[in-house]
Amino acid sequence: MRLKSFFADTIEEAIAQARQEMGPDAMLVNSKRSSAEARHLGACEVVVCSKEAERGPSVAKPEGIPTTPAPAQPSINNLSQDVSELKQQMERLAVTLARSGSGLAGLSSDPELAKAFASLSDAELDIDLAYELAGKIKSPASDGAMRAELARLVRVDQELGCPDSPTRTVALIGPPGSGKTSTLVKLLVQYGISVRRSSQILTTDTYRIAAADELRSYAAILGVGCQVLETTTALAQALEEHRHKDLILIDTPGLCRGEIENYEELAQFLANYPGMDTHLVLPASMRAADLKRVARQYAVFKPRKLLFTRLDETETFGPILSQSVRMDTPLSFFSRGQRIPEDLHPATADLVVDLVMKPESTRAPKFDRAAA
Repeated sequence: MRLKSFFADTIEEAIAQARQEMGPDAMLVNSKRSSAEARHLGACEVVVCSKEAERGPSVAKPEGIPTTPAPAQPSINNLSQDVSELKQQMERLAVTLARSGSGLAGLSSDPELAKAFASLSDAELDIDLAYELAGKIKSPASDGAMRAELARLVRVDQELGCPDSPTRTVALIGPPGSGKTSTLVKLLVQYGISVRRSSQILTTDTYRIAAADELRSYAAILGVGCQVLETTTALAQALEEHRHKDLILIDTPGLCRGEIENYEELAQFLANYPGMDTHLVLPASMRAADLKRVARQYAVFKPRKLLFTRLDETETFGPILSQSVRMDTPLSFFSRGQRIPEDLHPATADLVVDLVMKPESTRAPKFDRAAA
């Protein structure tokens, strides 16, 4: 197996170089902008593989010739980053080799398709999804055709609560620092107070220091009730007590790896409670590999929707869509700042496509306010 990078000023030129050297059967593994260290070689980089490994002659070391001192060892941080990037490339390579496509032929023959594929790669959309989309576009490709195919992957659900449930009962779950508490308050203001729905806050987060005090302060300012519950039984009793409220929002503790098994009772309760609308809250700035890991850990809660926060802390949004497709779970809301409630926005198909594709016609995707 031979894996090699090619550099040029455009993706198309780099692909052409790859085909010339490695043949028409070579397969595209990745395409991206060149790193700062390699920028002098070209603005764009494509990583290509072929089935034949390159072999050179074996040369014996002459006797009596001193060896060259070994270069300085790289730092641990740089080595860890290199290993991580290599792992990602090999994952993409494995997916590529498992496919029965025509390698570089389709992308190299259509510059617009190659450009669109590069945009998806830059956005860190899963490589298998990017290939799937590219395979559905008829040549000559257009930006509109790629956006249309991308939009077909998007699932959104901005409705709080479950259909036919008289009370909108919403639970927010997710890892520590994902922004569950601030998101809960934003939902409360937009979907409760601003439209005069009777509301109640329940929290089972007795794990984080001062978490309950923070919610009590918000509740006092906003004039709604807030209960701190230490057991699943107490949560069930509180839900029964407030069953006539229009909106019930439930905050939960942020659980690290290995802690979720201690909350299996809570997970089973939320997963099976009638009318429970559970949103898995994840930071958009989290690496794709970590999104997969956290989603697997929280699968026991059976989340109905995905809610992403910290959109202002990243410029690559492919992992958001990839995770939604992978889980077959719709996107509900996006949060991109600390302002309450202005920085909470409903997920829409157009917004998701804009985030991934970053159209040149608009400098920034258009975020709309959530509708009550």
